[in-house]
Amino acid sequence: MDTAFWALVAAIAVDTVIWVLDTFVISPSGFAEMREEMGQGAMRQVAMSAGFLVVTSALFLLLAFKMREGRGWARNGLAAVGALGMLFFVGSMNMSGFDEETAGEIVYALLVGSIPALLALGAILLMFLPTSNSYFSSAARTA
Repeated sequence: MDTAFWALVAAIAVDTVIWVLDTFVISPSGFAEMREEMGQGAMRQVAMSAGFLVVTSALFLLLAFKMREGRGWARNGLAAVGALGMLFFVGSMNMSGFDEETAGEIVYALLVGSIPALLALGAILLMFLPTSNSYFSSAARTA
């Protein structure tokens, strides 16, 4: 369970770093594009996006801690959220048009975006191994 827990923490950390890079660092940055389109409203949009990232990361981290304590409902919740995240990830790959102008951006998004998804998938797989099942059932008996 410790490996699954740390994989989830790593997924949250990598996702946060990717958000910061995409928003402020990697050219063309999301903030620069929003500022061109929205003017002063871009800062509000970035703040809302950052707030959403903080809230979802905090909830994901809470579920990870509860999973580490042996709570089966947290394990199931993480699996459901992970499956939904994978569907969104695959859906966003499917919706990206692939042409010569955007090929580099799509490859970057695919490679970088797959890191947190693969970490979360690995954690979910670890949470449902037979040894993990016994961990959750023994935790339920002692509670």
